[in-house]
Amino acid sequence: MKRFKTKQIFVGNVAIGGDAPISVQSMTFSKTKDIKETKSQIDKLQLAGCEIVRVAVSDEQDAKALKELKDQVSIPLVADIHFRYKLALIALENVDCIRINPGNIGDKKRIEMIAKGCNQRGIPIRIGVNAGSLEKQFENKYGPTPKGMVESALYNIKLLEDCGFDNIKVSLKASDVERTIQAYKMLRPQVIYPFHIGVTEAGTLYQSIIKSSMALGNLLLDGIGDTIRVSITGELEEEIKAAKAILKYSGRQKEGITIVSCPTCGRIEVDLTRAVKIVEEKLKHIKTPLQISVMGCAVNALGEAKHADIAIAFGNKSGLIIKNGKILCKLDEDKILDVFLDEVQKMANEKPNLI
Repeated sequence: MKRFKTKQIFVGNVAIGGDAPISVQSMTFSKTKDIKETKSQIDKLQLAGCEIVRVAVSDEQDAKALKELKDQVSIPLVADIHFRYKLALIALENVDCIRINPGNIGDKKRIEMIAKGCNQRGIPIRIGVNAGSLEKQFENKYGPTPKGMVESALYNIKLLEDCGFDNIKVSLKASDVERTIQAYKMLRPQVIYPFHIGVTEAGTLYQSIIKSSMALGNLLLDGIGDTIRVSITGELEEEIKAAKAILKYSGRQKEGITIVSCPTCGRIEVDLTRAVKIVEEKLKHIKTPLQISVMGCAVNALGEAKHADIAIAFGNKSGLIIKNGKILCKLDEDKILDVFLDEVQKMANEKPNLI
């Protein structure tokens, strides 16, 4: 699958756009001035696999806290600024990127000051357009529509370009799937800048995963997106897990175990739900891309096994382990799962990591 070719920028040491891998981002929900709690949240995100973290800068205390915070973390930091340009001028001294909506910062002189400061430090600006907070001229003319979002983005891009600044990435977020997809697809052919994609205010875990999978999956399959965030209310590590799963199942990232398991039916002779949960838990540390099939009977198992790196097919008090399409062994039910897990680990150790 081809991706749209975009201008490559760097947020800290993370490349975004061009041929760089699609990176995963998140955001802390602590007060940034609470350095201990903010660092704790960043550490959790980084451990989960987050590559860039955004923090809110709501007042001068938040802005000044960034210096100490930056010294304590190794992940690239993005400062999220709204309205108060002076906070951006303080923050840009100690972060790797500034997220603003230039249209709500004020007159062009303020934009020029931010752009000049970011240029001097070589850090990018993310233009963050949200359907729910468009500038009045676009809200009044178009409403909170994809067209309004795109016109806002083009206006803000020109503001920065007129300041001689082009170290830019762009996001166009709505709280629903349709507007999000339409806005990104409408803008993509018109600019060369990398896109940060996501659904904003997506809700709690269940709601967000469905919305984000539909919107981000659609965009990624169309070659759109250079860095992503899955926004989930109050769920730090879950954001990263969901984002990485979307990248994997859209074919944009090859990392870790992919499990194919059959829907349960009256033919199964084993507690398949328990078996799949054990496989997921025991193998979640593996980074090598492997396709695994866990099946509850022989009806679909042999066909699925042909397309899996390794498979297990349960039967009546016994089962088969099938590796590279060939039967490796037949074992009793109480032994087969442990042997299967060992064989998967061996295969992961032997197979080159293709990430």
